[in-house]
Amino acid sequence: MKILSPVFLFFLAVIICCSDSKIKEQQYVTVEARRRVYHQGAPATYNPWEPFKTRTVDNLAGYKAPRKNKPLSKYGGWKKKQAEATGFFRTEKIRDRWWCVDPDGYLYFNVALNSISRGGSERNKKALEEKFGTPENWIRQSISILQENGFTCAGSWSDYRAVIEANKKSDKPFAYTINLNFMSSYGKERGGTYQLPGHTGYPGDAIFVFDPEWETFCDRHAQQAAQYKDDPNLFGYFSDNEMPFRFRSLDNYLALPENDPGHIAAAKWLNDQNIKKDEITDSHREAFMPVVAERYFSVVAAALRKYDPNHMYIGARFYSNEKNYPSFMKTAGKYLDIISNNYYGKWTPDSSDMADWTAWSGRPFIITEYYTKGEDSGMPNQSGAGWIVRTQRDRGLFYQNYNLALLESKNCVGWHYFKYQDNDPTATGVDPSNTDSNKGIVNNYYEVWTPMMELMKQLNTQVYSIIEYMDK
Repeated sequence: MKILSPVFLFFLAVIICCSDSKIKEQQYVTVEARRRVYHQGAPATYNPWEPFKTRTVDNLAGYKAPRKNKPLSKYGGWKKKQAEATGFFRTEKIRDRWWCVDPDGYLYFNVALNSISRGGSERNKKALEEKFGTPENWIRQSISILQENGFTCAGSWSDYRAVIEANKKSDKPFAYTINLNFMSSYGKERGGTYQLPGHTGYPGDAIFVFDPEWETFCDRHAQQAAQYKDDPNLFGYFSDNEMPFRFRSLDNYLALPENDPGHIAAAKWLNDQNIKKDEITDSHREAFMPVVAERYFSVVAAALRKYDPNHMYIGARFYSNEKNYPSFMKTAGKYLDIISNNYYGKWTPDSSDMADWTAWSGRPFIITEYYTKGEDSGMPNQSGAGWIVRTQRDRGLFYQNYNLALLESKNCVGWHYFKYQDNDPTATGVDPSNTDSNKGIVNNYYEVWTPMMELMKQLNTQVYSIIEYMDK
């Protein structure tokens, strides 16, 4: 019998190991999904169903779920990993990964849910009374359910005042965010804004940053932040949502009436650059984007920090191509603690996008809006930008696949899933993007979509173990 040499056996083991690793790396589940095609004034149509490779916690190559999850701080931070405690949430880059740090100094990943609030329709009101009795019981029990499933924060449009009250009676506080809506509030006061699906519209897609009254308004509007400055449970402030920081902002401002402050500012910039209107190029358009950003973010940041120097400024929830321009992102990063992006159209977040956002801005990011809608909900699912999938389990599989890529990026410090409750088709006066779709983790009777939630919990409660695995 021929005895194989130790060297040969070593290389054979390496080959087998590598082959096995490759096989494991290629293990995906397949989820079918499609998206609505939008045509102005036309009936809803949809792309064909497509199969998408979908990574899950169970098929991460070489990952073994712990018998017990990592010990947590009262805020949901990683109790064995500690940095400097400041009494408030903040961010820090440790080696090659960005982190949030909770008020007690523990490393923290922000797992949030948007729109944790009571439904306004008669059906919602009746269901809440039957299930919870009072709004106080609703928020207390809802926070308990969310914490059991690994959520640690209330995202945009949540009833943060109810969260604040609930925290007063709890030794396990639930973090919250506040959207102060600087520009949209100014627009309502000034006039000229209008409702678009998902956000506020502005005349000519040009926000009012060059108005002489803008800075005074921001100082007055930011005074409300003073009442929260000492609350350790506040994660941070959004200043607005989905504003038109357009590549063609220069053209948009120049198209305004000649006596409009925006037109005057754009024309002055052209003159200062010695550029004639008929000589404008894409390079000039890109160069003007940070001019708008500088005016918006510098004014808002100064006002916020004047009245609340303790909490983070976590952005304006970018939603379009602005986040793909280095000079714009660099300017925003001068004033923000975290970049917040609403990020649709990707089954799996793009690794290049995630690297660029932080490289350009110098800041970590949070994805503040994304979701799927299940056909098995029985809802029409015609409104909104999210993917449509077959089942609630598929919604949970998407959640795992999408967020595993965020964890892998090392630049992401949180995600905010949209949203708490399904749209209610019987509700009136709602945003056009929120009329009839299965976006929630609960239905209109406050019943949890269990197959989805089970998969959300599996990932949420293992975030720190998965980060540890990914960083080895």
